[in-house]
Amino acid sequence: MNMESSFTLAAPSARPPRRRPGLGVALSLTLCAGLLLPAAVRAEEKDWSIGFYGGQYYDSEPAGFSQGRANYLNQYIVAITASKTVWRAKEWPLSLEIDGMVGHQFGQATLQEFAIAPVVRWSGFPWNSVLPTSVRAGPLGYSYNTKVSPLERGPGGEGTRHLNFLMLELAFSSPKAREHEVFLRLHHRCTIYDLLNNYGANGQDYVTLGYRRFF
Repeated sequence: MNMESSFTLAAPSARPPRRRPGLGVALSLTLCAGLLLPAAVRAEEKDWSIGFYGGQYYDSEPAGFSQGRANYLNQYIVAITASKTVWRAKEWPLSLEIDGMVGHQFGQATLQEFAIAPVVRWSGFPWNSVLPTSVRAGPLGYSYNTKVSPLERGPGGEGTRHLNFLMLELAFSSPKAREHEVFLRLHHRCTIYDLLNNYGANGQDYVTLGYRRFF
């Protein structure tokens, strides 16, 4: 009796598409490179700073600025800022600062703002011997306006003087004069996704340029 053997050939499984390294991978590699820098290169010896900044209001959430969706209005801020370093990591290019500001807003509304926040500074970038660079982030702070801004009122006309203060900053200095720093700051007041109130207002967003001096 003849026996026939049958074979079923399975189609080769499709390979998943190869993903290109994204921004997260590049950022991780940059941070790891910063950890390998000599401590003397990334150390910040001066604990106090004072500076000033100014900028313009835009009417979208903070991400709107980076995504090109910012609509700038006739509202401006000028501010004095000061900071104190309260902690530094021994092995990492990481520090904690207390940052405060006193600002004057003008244009569609005139008022004063006072804010304070703990700020984390990361200064571990491999190009720091050429262009010292730092990223600063303070997501949770306190901001007080001397009056309720019409730009912060919700559809029902309600608003508040007290809001969360958030700041993000990219700072640069010279290798020969690290005590002088120029920075780009995102200045933001918000309700923390309606946690503080549900008036329906966005808060305020300013993109600003500033200068500080360490001593």
